[in-house]
Amino acid sequence: MVKSVYKTFIFDLDGTLLDTLQDLADSVNHALRQYGMPEHSLDDIRRFVGNGVRLLMERAVPEGAQHPLFEEAFASFRQYYMQHSLDTTRPYDGIVETIRELKLRGCRLAVVSNKMMAATQELVAHFFPDVEVAIGEHEAAGIRKKPAPDTVDEALHQLGVTREGAVYVGDSDVDLLTARNSGLPCISVLWGFRDREFLLAHGATTLIERPEELLLQW
Repeated sequence: MVKSVYKTFIFDLDGTLLDTLQDLADSVNHALRQYGMPEHSLDDIRRFVGNGVRLLMERAVPEGAQHPLFEEAFASFRQYYMQHSLDTTRPYDGIVETIRELKLRGCRLAVVSNKMMAATQELVAHFFPDVEVAIGEHEAAGIRKKPAPDTVDEALHQLGVTREGAVYVGDSDVDLLTARNSGLPCISVLWGFRDREFLLAHGATTLIERPEELLLQW
């Protein structure tokens, strides 16, 4: 059996392991409707995601955080999303099998996300029981969101491993910055929310088209 060069995989969640776009869009538009704000297309939401749910809503709400009803709309989004995060969200084809095979090969596995902590842990536990550590937005504990290295550092700490033999896997420019700030190599996936041209323009050097490519030597 071919063994991967990497022994620790730190994954992004949205756009990397899970296609969450429709549930995020539905939750955003539900909140906007409650306060008479214009709704957004799926492509709009695709452009807005990647920097955490607060910034997602700042991009979706007219005038952003300056809108007098922003906090109410943001709270509505959070409440609705926690109740509907599994409506249409699914793992990308081949992801579950790849995660399982990495685990069988003795790799250590973690997820770090700018999604809310509760949603991150719920989704990872539901879809990926082989993943040992799941960390979401947790700034109240002094852990800054990506692209700061804090969530990656915390994941490595909880796994009890060093950076040696570790790799970060993501689908966006935020993930590329996170990997760089964390001192890790980055594998960029092409099935997520950003395309090849975008990723190359933002410094991607290793790109894969199928999850099973993670099982190959680099």
